[in-house]
Amino acid sequence: MKTLKLIMLCFLVSAYSFANISTNDKDALIALYNSTKGSDWNTTWDLNASMDSWYGVTVEDHKVVALNLPFNNLQGNLPKEIGNLVSLRQLNLGFNKLTGKIPTALANLKALTSLELFMNGFEGEIPSELGSLTKLQSLKLYSNKLTGNIPVELMGLTNLKELLLGSNFLTGTIPNQIYALNKLEKLSVMDNKMEGEIPVEIAQLTQLQELLLSSNKFTGDLPMEFMNLKKLNTFMVSDNNLNKEYLSVSGKNPPSLMHLELQNATATMDIEKD
Repeated sequence: MKTLKLIMLCFLVSAYSFANISTNDKDALIALYNSTKGSDWNTTWDLNASMDSWYGVTVEDHKVVALNLPFNNLQGNLPKEIGNLVSLRQLNLGFNKLTGKIPTALANLKALTSLELFMNGFEGEIPSELGSLTKLQSLKLYSNKLTGNIPVELMGLTNLKELLLGSNFLTGTIPNQIYALNKLEKLSVMDNKMEGEIPVEIAQLTQLQELLLSSNKFTGDLPMEFMNLKKLNTFMVSDNNLNKEYLSVSGKNPPSLMHLELQNATATMDIEKD
């Protein structure tokens, strides 16, 4: 009898736990809905319907694991409750009208592999707390109004394959610790207000395919070690304060970029890569 009671108690505790997780996730999504004018979304939610039927929401085992709402007319601030979606692996809110600061509560989303907040109106600094999201493979914050330096804490995201921070108002230098991101395939800080010399440590990113540094205030010389980036096929460094000017390179091998000084030519600019 005692064993039966124990089994029933364990069952009830387990059932309560699952219900509690589902309730927490639903409350977080409703907070998002209310904070971003959900009734005005291009595709809205029926809050009385099952959560797994809501547009852009993926549910597995009673937990929200993905939230994809790009191009959906979200307006307003991202609520701190977003940090309660602790099972979230994917968050894509790109191409909306979100404003305010990026909430530090995102640091709670330890399972996150992709964070995409590009093409919004986020302001303030990039939260250093994002450096704790060690499973992140893609961080896309381009085309916002972000200011301040690139947090050195982001250099601890050693699983990153994409770090796209272009078209903001970032200042300061590229951290020398960038070499730690040895899985990086795409790096962009183009169209900011960054300065200092381009760190030679970027040459250690042997998986790099795209390097976009255009339209900043970088000075000095382009490191010759960049010739070792054998996988690099897109390179943009025009419109800086370098000792020499270089044409943008796309689809060419990196050794040639050392000789592409501008001579009566106009460098072409490209938009941020998706």
